[in-house]
Amino acid sequence: MLRTVQATRYVLPLREGGSLPAIVEADDLGLYVAKFRGAGQGPLALVAELLAGEIARSLGLRVPEIVFIEIDAALSRNEPDYEIRHLLKASAGLNLALDYLPGSTMFDPAARDAASPAEASLTVWLDAFTQNVDRTARNANLLLWHRKLYLIDHGAALFFHHNWATMHAKAGSPFAEIEHHVLLPWASEIQSAAAQARSLLNRETFRHILDQVPGPWLDSIPSEQTPAEKRTEYVDFFLRRLESSAIFEQEAIQAHARLV
Repeated sequence: MLRTVQATRYVLPLREGGSLPAIVEADDLGLYVAKFRGAGQGPLALVAELLAGEIARSLGLRVPEIVFIEIDAALSRNEPDYEIRHLLKASAGLNLALDYLPGSTMFDPAARDAASPAEASLTVWLDAFTQNVDRTARNANLLLWHRKLYLIDHGAALFFHHNWATMHAKAGSPFAEIEHHVLLPWASEIQSAAAQARSLLNRETFRHILDQVPGPWLDSIPSEQTPAEKRTEYVDFFLRRLESSAIFEQEAIQAHARLV
């Protein structure tokens, strides 16, 4: 289960994208990159971050520890920046954060960064599975820390939950956007990565991950279903996606072939 920490100090804004993340210190003296519920993308970006991040971890990919972080409205009291002060007030309560990796650098092919075929292939498979459009050369969302690759920022995955009625149609999507994936040039082992992923993911895995999603975050999905019913819908989506995985796997294999 995810740990819960209490934010004690707002350290530094990371003005990247619509989620307005920030480095925050917590009561365990750790530093975290906090993702705020009150940001423009709303609670569903946090849901995507949790789900995709923990699915990645289940596959053996590296993801900084994900924790719940409690934000007290009083944290904004001495903040001079109006936008940050407003964000903290709007995010009072439970939010999400990732362990801050000091000294890490963004993965950059232009700087001759590279990935192993196995890790690249599994990451490509994951992002096709979760329909993550935000792992491109322009915005890699990959960190290098102690020469190892870490996956971050999954708020753009599972975007169907912003239009809940499209969920069933999206389950069989080939996900053509995979052709823009930053790791695709190294992803020469997609078939073996797919076999590995299918051996690790199952209903129990998905249920365990979904059980950790706070009910109030799921209330932001435009549906009259209860949080428990929405969790079941997510699990069913993931199982259908797994069953039809040959569709997006072939799309990724063909996209890789066009590069080599």
